[in-house]
Amino acid sequence: MSAVPADVLPGGALAVEEAGPGAGELGPRARMWPALAAVYRAQLSRARVARIPLLFVATFQSVGIMILMRGVVSGGGEAESVVAGSAVLVVAFVALNLLAQYFGQLRASGGLDHYATLPVPPASVVLGAAGAYASFTAPGAVVTAVFGCVLFGLPMAHLWILAAVIPLAGAALAGLGAALGLLAPRPELATLLGQLGMSAALLLGVLPADRMPEVVRIARDLLPSTYGVEAFARTFGPHPDWTFVLGDLAVCGAVGVVSLAVATWAYRRAAVR
Repeated sequence: MSAVPADVLPGGALAVEEAGPGAGELGPRARMWPALAAVYRAQLSRARVARIPLLFVATFQSVGIMILMRGVVSGGGEAESVVAGSAVLVVAFVALNLLAQYFGQLRASGGLDHYATLPVPPASVVLGAAGAYASFTAPGAVVTAVFGCVLFGLPMAHLWILAAVIPLAGAALAGLGAALGLLAPRPELATLLGQLGMSAALLLGVLPADRMPEVVRIARDLLPSTYGVEAFARTFGPHPDWTFVLGDLAVCGAVGVVSLAVATWAYRRAAVR
């Protein structure tokens, strides 16, 4: 049995020294879009177990509200507001209420420490979780809209607008929900804020705006989901004004960008504490 000097081996001490100080450096941080896709798939798989209860509760709630409003509203512009607001309420229930609870519990349990150790941009964590939760709202929102059109006798020719309303309203509400959950000092407060936000979406989005006092209308204009409701409600007319529809969607999208940026800042703030 022969002995070989360590310095001639490929992994010997001399070889390690010659490799230079950069040999042990970590790899670069993951890029934004691949990291976002990875977080989205992970969150989607995690929430898949609760998908059926979430869809059932959110849809059943909105359908029940429309049935109750059927005894008060007969048709016309008020019926359009009720149907559009009920469809967006499904998005608010999941993207605003449940996401606020999720991030509040994640912060309280120390789960943010896990994400802080991953080499991914903070925005990908917020956007991935928000996108996963908002994805569950699409079937319920479509079912609610179809049921509302049948219930109130509204046309279904432009229901395709939901393909734009759901992601834009979902982004705005998900960003708000994530920010509330990350900024709340306790998970109980995050749950309370999320439910208050959903109640605001219910009262200010489903009820016809013409019957509200002026002060309440101003508060309604400050709610991110209002512009998604308005864009959807405008498409029920025989000749929709697409300029106003696109304008409402643009405002909804801009609010979504701002709310997600605030949620990303709140994530960085909570992760370093």
